[in-house]
Amino acid sequence: MSSISIRTLQTLKDKGEKFSVLTAYDATFAQLAADAGIEALLVGDSLGMVLQGRDSTLPVTLEEMVYHTAAVARGNARAARPALIMTDLPFMTYGDIETGVASARAVMQAGAHMVKVEGDDWLVPLVESLSRQGVPVCAHLGLTPQSVNKFGGYRVQGREEEKADAMVAHAVALADAGADIILLECVPSPLAKRITEAVTVPVVGIGAGADTDAQVLVCYDMLGLNTGHIPKFVKNYMTDGRTVPEALKTYADDVRAGTFPGPEHGFDA
Repeated sequence: MSSISIRTLQTLKDKGEKFSVLTAYDATFAQLAADAGIEALLVGDSLGMVLQGRDSTLPVTLEEMVYHTAAVARGNARAARPALIMTDLPFMTYGDIETGVASARAVMQAGAHMVKVEGDDWLVPLVESLSRQGVPVCAHLGLTPQSVNKFGGYRVQGREEEKADAMVAHAVALADAGADIILLECVPSPLAKRITEAVTVPVVGIGAGADTDAQVLVCYDMLGLNTGHIPKFVKNYMTDGRTVPEALKTYADDVRAGTFPGPEHGFDA
């Protein structure tokens, strides 16, 4: 069975079929997730919080992202159907085109198939440059954790009409610049629906309602391994005596069937 690619995910969107994304930080979990039917693995800078115990993603380094990407790539390669791997470029490693291209080169050479960057239309020149050089890009809008200090905390974004309209425009601009995926985090469900309909590329949501083309969760969250605040958009799949592989498969199946997320996992305008 062939690996999941950008073309695979685009075909799913075009057919109106949903797909699942899950974070992965190591080889063992990567293989388990891919074998459970997860279409894309996100090597997230969330590892700073869930693996390293930090209070934000900001201290994570490019070298750490390269290390974890390489581990995920080795495990994913052993799966029956390898998933697509996307890797976060960490804080302050893509503020200009030259730096961003160098950072992207590092994680792509480690085994990523796509890079993820946080921001709005200021990213357009970088996205255009990466796209020209054959690097697929996921553009992350809404609550962008690397900007937590600018936002004044982890807050839903896009509730005001002006900001919602701007987010739609930013998504369109980034897709037009060559972004292959748009990721929306903690935005009102109606706004996520607008953006999903406004762009032709797949839209992945987390706390963005059920109308996006795909869903992503942090693996520790969906396995019920939270030790503090549990976000509204999280569902614990380690219930009813499930094993980890069963939980992963149930999550993938629920996303595909449209039964996750439910209304209780989203945010109103």
